[in-house]
Formats: sequence, C-alpha cells, structure tokens
Amino acid sequence: MTGTAFTRQAGIEVPLICGAMYPCSNPELVAAVSEAGGLGIVQPISLTYVHGHDFREGLRLIKRLTKKPVGMNALIEASSKTYHERMVKWVDVALEEGVRFFVTSLGNPKWVVEKAHAVGGVVYHDVTERKWADKGLAAGVDGLIAVNRRAGGHAGPKGVEELWAELGGLGVPLICAGGVGDERHFVEALTIGYAGVQMGTRFIATPECRTSEVYKQAIVNAHADDIVLSERITGVPVAVINTPYIQRMGLHAGWFARWMLRGRKRKHWMRTFYALKSLFQLKRASLDESGSKDFWQAGKSVDGITAIEPAGEIVRRFAAAVP
Repeated sequence: MTGTAFTRQAGIEVPLICGAMYPCSNPELVAAVSEAGGLGIVQPISLTYVHGHDFREGLRLIKRLTKKPVGMNALIEASSKTYHERMVKWVDVALEEGVRFFVTSLGNPKWVVEKAHAVGGVVYHDVTERKWADKGLAAGVDGLIAVNRRAGGHAGPKGVEELWAELGGLGVPLICAGGVGDERHFVEALTIGYAGVQMGTRFIATPECRTSEVYKQAIVNAHADDIVLSERITGVPVAVINTPYIQRMGLHAGWFARWMLRGRKRKHWMRTFYALKSLFQLKRASLDESGSKDFWQAGKSVDGITAIEPAGEIVRRFAAAVP
C-alpha cells in the first residue's frame, strides 16, 4: 500500500498503531504488530508491573522478537515527582535501546521532544481537542493522535470527522484513535485524510495479548451500545464494557471525589488515589480467567470485532483493504 507522512516518519509499512494499553500491552503483542508492518507501542507500567519485566530487558525481549521499529508511550503528567523521575528514566532507557518513536499523553511533551529530537526521534501527542493540539505543537511535537468519542480508555468528546475538521489543517500528520475495529472503518479514516489509525481494543482480542480469554471473548460478544463511560476508575470518564460489576459500582464519582477533583491542589491527591486503585483493579481483572472480576476497558470498535485473531493477520488484512 502507499505510504503516508506517518509511515515515513515512523519507518514502517502500514499506517496502523497498536495503541499503548494498561494492562494489555505485553511484549509479544507489541512485537507481533510491528513485525507485521504496523507500529507496536510499549506501555512501561504494563511491561514492568503487570507482565513482570525489567524495563530494559523487556525492550530487549521485544527486539529479539522483531527487528522492526517499536514505539513507547510516555505519560508525562507531573503530579508526582517520583513518577516523573521514573518516566524520565524509562524514556532515557528506551532511547539507549534504539526506540525512536514516542507517544506522549497528559502533560507538556517538551522534555520528551527535546530528548527524542536530539537523536533523530519522533514524538506524537495524544489530544482530544484544538487547545491541547496547540500546546503540543508549541512544544515541538511531530504529529498528533486525535482521540475521538468512540475510543477505549479516556475517550474524547468529539467524533472522527469533527476532529479532522478541527485539527486536519495544522500541518502535521494526524492519527485517528477510536472506533476502528474493522477494515471498512480503517479505510474510511484514511480516506478522510488521517495519516494513520491507532487501535487498542481490536488488538486485545488476539492470541498474543496476555489478558484473560473471558476478557477477549467479552470484546467479541460486545456491541457499541454495551460501552459506557465510568468516572469511578480515574475520576474522569473511561470507556468500559457495561458488565454486572460496573453496574454495581455505578458510573459516577461520589460527592467527595468530585469535591476533591475540583480543587486545584487537592485534585492531585485524588488522582493519585484513583491511579493506585485502578492499577491494581485493572491488572487483577484483565488476568482473571474466572470472569468474576469483569472490569474491562474497551471502545466502541467492538462493533467490528467478531473473532479472536492473530495480531499479524489483522495488520496484513487491514493493509490489503486499502485501494
């Protein structure tokens, strides 16, 4: 297929990113997507906390599985000094191990841009609207990942075409993130003008992903209207499958959490609490084969997912669908 500005920057063949997912991004999945011609993205906390790898050794394992480019996700919110220092170290290690593509989220990406550009690397920044795009571009990012309302995880408020109209003329490659689970939606995004597509949910339902089989089957069985937004995970809406557990838990943050999150200083304490709680809950639920802990993130792309399939086959099938 014909390349795009994104594939040329990333040094890959297919304009398809396997988005970084906590807790689903294990080395085998990241490598399988890259080996097939797409771009697998490493999620550092998944690699270390969930899947038990030393960060450097985990990167080296991926490099043994594929010689093709991989990327790294850097969550750069600086609410915790300890976490920021750890992320800086992870970025430095990734650069030392040859990673040259970075996806930044939740903060000012300037320091990642400076480190990556110093060695010829590329940085794309997650955005949900124009004001965040402008801030990312002011920091020097090379491209934008436009997270729409159909995405899993922290979905944005706007649709695929609405985001393109808002961000498509900013002079950098734009990646469509959200709602793509089949070839038709992949081709549609490229036809609109996006330089590539980022998928997460579709790659959970693969043999390479180390999540539970019940989680994968839940994605296959789900429809778009089964996806709801819960504030009870991180304090801001997160897309999840509407399971009995989610129904018991409820979708809205309690009054105390809402009060904490409205405070300029105290919101950081609440976010830290949510982060630590969700790290444990999501890890436990994603690996539990009994299905009793049905606490599963997914986006509305579930509509296009009808089977558990190898990651490489998905990438190749999507590439072949482009006229």
